[in-house]
Amino acid sequence: MGCFKESLSGAGNINAVHLAVSDDGREWTPLKDNEPILTPTAGTKGIRDPFVHRLNDGTWVVVATDIPVGGDFTRPDPYIHVWTSPDLVNWSADRLLKVNGTNPDSYSWAPAVHWDPVRNTYGITFSTMPQGRSYSVIAVSYTTDFVDATDPQVFYDAGSGVIDSHVVTGVGGLNYLYYKDNATGRLAGARSASVEPGSFTKYTAGVAENRCTEAPTLVKSLTSADWSLWGDTFCPNARFDLWQGDLVSGTWSQGGRQSYTAPLNAKHNTVHPITASDRNHLLARYSGTSWNLPKSYNYPGHYVRHANYSGGVSELPFDPYQDVQWRLRPGLSDSGGVSFESVDFPGHYLKQENFAVRLVRNDGTAGFATYATFFRVPGLADGAWSSFRSAAHPTRYLRHSSFALRIDEITTATDRSDATFRVVH
Repeated sequence: MGCFKESLSGAGNINAVHLAVSDDGREWTPLKDNEPILTPTAGTKGIRDPFVHRLNDGTWVVVATDIPVGGDFTRPDPYIHVWTSPDLVNWSADRLLKVNGTNPDSYSWAPAVHWDPVRNTYGITFSTMPQGRSYSVIAVSYTTDFVDATDPQVFYDAGSGVIDSHVVTGVGGLNYLYYKDNATGRLAGARSASVEPGSFTKYTAGVAENRCTEAPTLVKSLTSADWSLWGDTFCPNARFDLWQGDLVSGTWSQGGRQSYTAPLNAKHNTVHPITASDRNHLLARYSGTSWNLPKSYNYPGHYVRHANYSGGVSELPFDPYQDVQWRLRPGLSDSGGVSFESVDFPGHYLKQENFAVRLVRNDGTAGFATYATFFRVPGLADGAWSSFRSAAHPTRYLRHSSFALRIDEITTATDRSDATFRVVH
């Protein structure tokens, strides 16, 4: 997965390219501690909307919108950013590619790449407002080398504003375009027997969590005929929704947020399959994360966090987002257990006090160590998840109650769900 990062307050905004890996396309591990992999140096020295694509010769390209942090979205800009790589770990210098020179008064948003077998070249679709129009369309520019590109053509015009394209080719003899339909606020789909500009016809109204849903990303399962459709939202910002279904029929059902975890603060993702060797090379070069996010089983999208030194669970996104990051240390009183150390308050741990769980600085005493240690066991509500038994009170488990963390004896199905977590990145 590629993405850029934003947070609710803007404090976590990073207009650079981030990468993450996954074994199942659902749970994603950010590389390099969720820090940038590619930092723009050309143009405005900022990017949004990165798109990763494997080229026909096995090499890679990343393209992205040219917008700085805090920049004017509608500022005219005919260029996009380009990086190329033979292996995802050795990258070219950042360069600009002019894709929209005949629309000097417009933007060039959210580039995406597909192969055009008739032209024997790559198409780069992007959002723009051509001269003479009062609404945005999906345009296309063609390139063979990502150094030079043709003047743009209108690829898809819905008669009202559309943005954020993803083209998937060669599915059952047809080609598919998904986009954000501004008139309906939905991620809609069109299809064509060719990939010619102007040939696509809308075939499904698509999906949306709300009218702020945008940035459709289509992903084919590697193990079945199913497809996934990712979309992110800007209200609240930096939150993904995920639908599963059938691309050909255009029918989708929304997945629960227990079933996937995008990188923290990620925006506008791009997903491409890689080999096991690719994954190993990426992790060897960049590593994953040094921290974890404990995720609630029965409150989708809620994660263990601290606020005013009290432990609880809250729904992401929120700020300060660092409150949700934890380093799972060997148990302070027993190395066979775990202790939760705060990333943004180093030396502070989750510790039970009169069965309530608070964030407290380690005072080095044996008592502190015992009250801050938990034993990780199979999840009480789902054995594929985890539960955490108190070292100080072996019949009690870490759980949330009214969104506050406690250690309690577990007797009911609700208790078991409250005491079940997944430790993700």
